[in-house]
Amino acid sequence: MAKKIVNLLILLPLGVILIVFCVANRQSVTLAFNPFKPEDQVLAVSAPFFVFLFIALIAGMLIGSAATWFSQGKHRKRARTEAKEAIRWQGEADRHRSRAEEIAGQLPSR
Repeated sequence: MAKKIVNLLILLPLGVILIVFCVANRQSVTLAFNPFKPEDQVLAVSAPFFVFLFIALIAGMLIGSAATWFSQGKHRKRARTEAKEAIRWQGEADRHRSRAEEIAGQLPSR
């Protein structure tokens, strides 16, 4: 319930701001990829300004996510090796427990 309230308090105003931002930046702009001849239409893209801003935002999020993913790789590797080691130790403990129960079952009762 608290998560829904927090999502509403954050996502609803963010959505309203994005809609207002899109409506305010509808004018078409041209992005030229040729710095030496900007009027060249072969290497130019025309779109509303908010499209370019959203593309830049999404690209930044993807690059940041990839950088975080690669920088945390050593921690994920360590977690995998420790999980495998824990499974190995659990198996060994189970073998010792079953062996102890087997030995206890062979002892004469008093």
